[in-house]
Amino acid sequence: MKPVEMKPNIYFVGAADWDRRLFDSLIPLPDGTSYNSYLIKGKDKTALIDTVDPTKEDVLVEHLMQLGVKKIDYVVSHHAEQDHSGSITCVLDLYPNAKVVCSPKCKGTLIDLLQVPEEQFITIEDKGTISLGDKTLEFIYTPWVHWPETIVTYLKEDKILFSCDFFGSHLATTDLYVTDEGQVYEAAKRYFAEIMMPFRTNIQKNLERLKDYAIDIIAPSHGPMHKKPEFIINAYHSWVFDDPKNIVVLPYISMHDSTREMVKYFVEALAQRGVTVKQFDLTVTDLGKLAMALVDAATIVIGTPTVFAGPHPNVVYAVFIANALRPNLKFASIIGSYGWGGKTVEVIAGLIPNLKVEVLTPVMAKGFPRETDFEALDNLADTIAAKHKENKFA
Repeated sequence: MKPVEMKPNIYFVGAADWDRRLFDSLIPLPDGTSYNSYLIKGKDKTALIDTVDPTKEDVLVEHLMQLGVKKIDYVVSHHAEQDHSGSITCVLDLYPNAKVVCSPKCKGTLIDLLQVPEEQFITIEDKGTISLGDKTLEFIYTPWVHWPETIVTYLKEDKILFSCDFFGSHLATTDLYVTDEGQVYEAAKRYFAEIMMPFRTNIQKNLERLKDYAIDIIAPSHGPMHKKPEFIINAYHSWVFDDPKNIVVLPYISMHDSTREMVKYFVEALAQRGVTVKQFDLTVTDLGKLAMALVDAATIVIGTPTVFAGPHPNVVYAVFIANALRPNLKFASIIGSYGWGGKTVEVIAGLIPNLKVEVLTPVMAKGFPRETDFEALDNLADTIAAKHKENKFA
């Protein structure tokens, strides 16, 4: 994309990354992503809001050259992670008199990660401001969205919130603003699930901090901008404040069909009792889809055979991810099979200390499931349906 003037003297100068398919060597990116950088030309001073991933710094430089930018006074760094900050040193080489504006915590991290000289920083306090002459930047601390040093910037005169990772979505698009709300909602929910969900209580506090600001545009660091801020703000409110729904998430793996037969029977048993099930075969599952399902679920049931006296390694990985993401689950259980013994249940239970769940009686079949195992699955389905009804999960 070429630089785009959003409002008079305010420009998008970031880059789309259509082909990236993995973030942090972990997070799937089915729709690519973007690294959003914004240039604000004031009457007296010029500020660059974030940079871009180092792989796209040539795009940022080209945009600055196309706009004929001779001077940058401030480079605002909301967040030290390299997809935002990685081109700061390149920008400072081009504009050596520029100062990096960030929180004190961000300063230390940028020195560690990029070795930016200490004298090139200006650290700001919460609600601190910088004047560009006819435009005023206000900096708001938003810690743990999703690192401890993060801030957002509010451009007072134009009512634009530059929100960093807050309200973002991994989505490469030629549309500067949201045009397909369904597509952006799914991408933003995936982004929340994979990155933000562990910090749900912090996000609750930060939503409260922003509620009194008049916002016309939300300009995140990834994905399209929001001309209807209430769309993404309401979505975040739902994801962090709402109670879980009448949903069971069932990630599983099966080696010789014993666990698969149990999963098939159990899914039908839950459906007959009015419980929605989201089933994931871990041999082929996009972990982002699993994370998205966990945002709304009340219960997780893990399906696994026994391998080396414990759960299947793919299950261990999925359980580790679920524990790290800290979804608002209320109940958990385990179903599966074993040959001669093992400690599958004990191992999985030990892997989920972050999940504040009630563990319901597991069902582990010896070999291929028998009638008594299917009866136990019916009992577990009865228990889950009753627990969901008792807690009035919608």
